[in-house]
Amino acid sequence: MDETPQAAYGPAPARVLLAEDQGMMRGALALLLGMEEDIEVVAQVATGDAIVEAVLAHRPHVALLDIELPGRSGLDAAAELSERAPDCRVLILTTFGRPGYLRRAMEAGAAGFLVKDGPVEELAGTIRRVLAGETVIDPALAAAALSAGPSPLTPRECDVLTASADGATVADIAAALHLSESTVRNYLSAAIGKTGTRNRAEALREARHQGWI
Repeated sequence: MDETPQAAYGPAPARVLLAEDQGMMRGALALLLGMEEDIEVVAQVATGDAIVEAVLAHRPHVALLDIELPGRSGLDAAAELSERAPDCRVLILTTFGRPGYLRRAMEAGAAGFLVKDGPVEELAGTIRRVLAGETVIDPALAAAALSAGPSPLTPRECDVLTASADGATVADIAAALHLSESTVRNYLSAAIGKTGTRNRAEALREARHQGWI
């Protein structure tokens, strides 16, 4: 009986999509992962907006996503992938090991969460582990997330804080989110109180630092 190509040459390599906005980092990751015999980088994107379309087009087994990307965050893309491409395992790889980011990644259906300062061998091993059905999380970050607890901010408070960036006025925020100005002020006041800060700029900075938004 003739052997099939898969039987003759072993299992097909794991197909990986990279989403990273820094070209040098993206190229280095693609090169290093491509040196692994059982891993193939089939697509690379530089913006969050391009992730879902690229996954649907190239059908990778694993989507390796940064969080802070132009256009759309990797966390938002991960949540959509869990619905539109449930067979694709999402692995978050970020510079910012923030407990809030980890919680949001797990809520979005991510199978793993690593920070970028680890060796490429660890990354390749994690790709293999998530494909085997494991959930892989940096142990120190997992412990920090448990001790930090959930975000105190409601989704709407996060929306208002995010919309307040770049000097937006209360009127600007109200128009963008289809809220009354008094409602916006209430949300901002609540967010400032919950973050223990003095104003909305500090509240936004603290929420981002914690990974809540």
